[in-house]
Amino acid sequence: MAKTVVIVGGGVAGMTAASRLADLGEKVLLLEREEEIGGHLRNWDRLFPNRRPGSEVLHDLKETLGNRVEIRCNESPGEIHSLQSSFIVELESGEKITCDAVLMATGFDLFDARRKEEYGYGIYDNVITSADLERMLRSGSPVTTSAGKAPSRVGFVHCVGSRDEKAGNLYCSKVCCVTGVKQAIEIKEHLPGSEVFGFYMDLRMYDRHFEEMYYEAQQKWEINFLRGRVSECAENEDQSIVLKIEDTLTSRPLKMTVDLLVLLVGFVQKPETVRIAKLLGISIGEDRFLECLDEHTRFNYTGKPGIFVAGTSRGPLTIANTIADAGEAALQIHNYLKTLK
Repeated sequence: MAKTVVIVGGGVAGMTAASRLADLGEKVLLLEREEEIGGHLRNWDRLFPNRRPGSEVLHDLKETLGNRVEIRCNESPGEIHSLQSSFIVELESGEKITCDAVLMATGFDLFDARRKEEYGYGIYDNVITSADLERMLRSGSPVTTSAGKAPSRVGFVHCVGSRDEKAGNLYCSKVCCVTGVKQAIEIKEHLPGSEVFGFYMDLRMYDRHFEEMYYEAQQKWEINFLRGRVSECAENEDQSIVLKIEDTLTSRPLKMTVDLLVLLVGFVQKPETVRIAKLLGISIGEDRFLECLDEHTRFNYTGKPGIFVAGTSRGPLTIANTIADAGEAALQIHNYLKTLK
């Protein structure tokens, strides 16, 4: 007899795990707090490293769900109670659902760039985030400054909110570097005559084809990567942005003006995930992401039987890594359910 699994979160991890569990014959209820499933993937134009349209991947993930999975949008657990070998999930609507396992696939939030006041996000019109730029690219609109003009100089600041002790986030968000390279190439595709600069501490191009894309950015597109820390931004009368930079290779200060500044924001944990984790009694790590039972061999397990975790709720991952992780989580849940009477 099929068991019931409640998956909290309808992003990449939630959709993947739901379709895999349906393949394995389990009954699945997918809860998504927003109006539609898809998570952050709904906002992505093209994906690294091959710049495939994000809409294609989203379509494929939705297609694999078919009609085999019950999906509830605008729904989130209000309370969760554990019985001997099952759980009662009380939705915010008041409905109560009994299930045999729960998968946390709640995803991530983006770092609020306003917390880094020195960069001027929310203060200067021509300072935007990588998410803002991605939405601009996805809409098909021209990349322009706030005055509606094509920028002749564009700067990218890496590691905004990641690897930052002052922000309280010592971890690397994994995707910011490659996102910056991808978006820099896209700027050059849209604006061939523009100058594009990337300001970084270390470029972590760790996955397959990432390093090749970085070389393409330099050699084909002539994008300038400067190892330096942006210490302060100010606005000129024409709304261009003045950057003060410490060149960490030459140990000398630099000053530069750009028409558009893009802040590559990292991952942070969702407050909603922390709330549900407390309901379930599962651990949260020092980095505020969900703690797994073992980083090497039991990374989809929590310390509580029947409660599993997948995707970026347990730490930064790429989309490809998230899909692989969620598929493994589905298999582990299926194996666990077979042990129940």
